[in-house]
Amino acid sequence: MAYAAGVDVGSTQTKAVIINEARDIVGRSLIDTGANVLHAAENAYEEALKDSGVREVEVEYIIGTGYGRYRVTFGNAQITEISCHGRGAVHMFPGTRTVVDMGGQDTKAIRVNAAGEIEDFCMNDKCAAGTGRFLGAAAEALDIPLDDLGSTALQFTKAVRISTTCTVFAESEVLSWLGKGKKIEDILWGVHQSIASRSAGLLRRVGVVDEVTFTGGVTRNIAMIKALEEKLEHKLNVSDESHYIGALGAALFALDRIVSSRCPRDAVEEKA
Repeated sequence: MAYAAGVDVGSTQTKAVIINEARDIVGRSLIDTGANVLHAAENAYEEALKDSGVREVEVEYIIGTGYGRYRVTFGNAQITEISCHGRGAVHMFPGTRTVVDMGGQDTKAIRVNAAGEIEDFCMNDKCAAGTGRFLGAAAEALDIPLDDLGSTALQFTKAVRISTTCTVFAESEVLSWLGKGKKIEDILWGVHQSIASRSAGLLRRVGVVDEVTFTGGVTRNIAMIKALEEKLEHKLNVSDESHYIGALGAALFALDRIVSSRCPRDAVEEKA
């Protein structure tokens, strides 16, 4: 039995996935990236190996992806996160034709075909206002744990309109509304709506085609899912594994390399 691995080094968190030849996930890990990207990649891979019970020598190919993919120095190759999220999304949800990947530093809108190949994409690479970092700024301003943002926001009564387009000024606007007596829940729902609006704009540029799959760390935020679904008027594909889709896509590409390396030998054996 051969195994393949994908390591997705994001700006905030690093994910690693081990898959078998049947393309099943047998091990996974999720850790904070921190300041040392190389150590994050190595530690995430080691944790995924432990989770899988697979020995390191049994992993035949490793692909790095994410913004820190070139720091996966123990890997065999690197592939962009756009390709990996597209491939992983279609594997997890075969009907996927549109992908929205929301991470800590950027949001990507991706259109894919039935094979998970990229047909078009765009991203907000000039501003973090529609990303997880924007949520982080709001969480810090309101002194709320990041994991509690979604559940708190869904207790809103009337959303506050967040007008800033800059993460740097997000904290001051949030505090300004708080000073005016607005409820925390209403402010937070306004933050989620603001991010959803920007993400929806990106998606419309590439074309929103059913099915739409949500990937990245923000998939764990239930309010973000609701806000995006309302803005897009589309149901989103989300699962407990959505955080790992980039790493999964990398692992699938790695498995392709393993299979293709065997083809000449197999062909010779069949001919014989």
